[in-house]
Amino acid sequence: MKVYMLWDMEGVSGLFTREQCWYWEPGARPHVAAEGRGLMMEDVKSACAAALAAGADEVIVCDTHHGGGNLVVDQLPVDPRITYHGRSVGDEDGRLRWMPGLDASVDCFMLPGHHAMEGTPGAFLPHTAWSKELADFRINGRSVGEIGLESCFAGHWDVPFALVQGDAALSAEAQAQYPGVVTAEVKRAIGRDQCVGLDPAAARQLTAQKIAEAIELTRAGKIAPFKPKLPMTVTVEMRTIELAETLARRPGVRLIPPLTVEIDLEQQCDVVKWFKGAGLDMAPRA
Repeated sequence: MKVYMLWDMEGVSGLFTREQCWYWEPGARPHVAAEGRGLMMEDVKSACAAALAAGADEVIVCDTHHGGGNLVVDQLPVDPRITYHGRSVGDEDGRLRWMPGLDASVDCFMLPGHHAMEGTPGAFLPHTAWSKELADFRINGRSVGEIGLESCFAGHWDVPFALVQGDAALSAEAQAQYPGVVTAEVKRAIGRDQCVGLDPAAARQLTAQKIAEAIELTRAGKIAPFKPKLPMTVTVEMRTIELAETLARRPGVRLIPPLTVEIDLEQQCDVVKWFKGAGLDMAPRA
């Protein structure tokens, strides 16, 4: 069994403050940022060990937080069964693409370290996609967060969406929208910028148990991919008219005044390619 783990940071064990996570913001202290990255790497180590112990033959780790660059790969376990992608966009077979290594050979898709969608009450650092200007993202009329965008991409290859790890609001979102997905709830928000939760060791132990459960359910055929019906209509509501009008200039995009744009897509893997440029067959780096 091949397991693909796409890592974000907001839902990592023991990470409880905005500064630990959104380290690029003005005033963030370097030692606090390093603390957050260290917590993430310990989670990666634990999760990989849990997946291998549960019977995975191969684990692919991909860092998506702020585009990646949070993992110090030479400080992670060296194991021929584990592949690390330090960035969420990488080269594969001479092409630049989102989530390198994700294809039809993957059996199980996991989203550890994640967060709830924009506008979710009682969530730690909720947001959708990469822009604070994005108010809502809908696939075939259904609002989704990043876990929806990413699992939709995996659904192009019929890869089952098996697990999320994060706060209580994320768990509720996942359970309501993706029946059967396993949730590792390791924290809860006490404000948008702060949360409380299990101590790191206990959170990693819980997540390891949930990873084993997700692998068992996947092996039994009880976990489904998130595969929206095609053609797929993607609707995005922006916060400013200017951004909506800018997006509407792209090929195939319709403006629904004043703030909404819409596009019809023929592949699940194009879910954000038209919007962000991230997908298959991306333009090469300049």
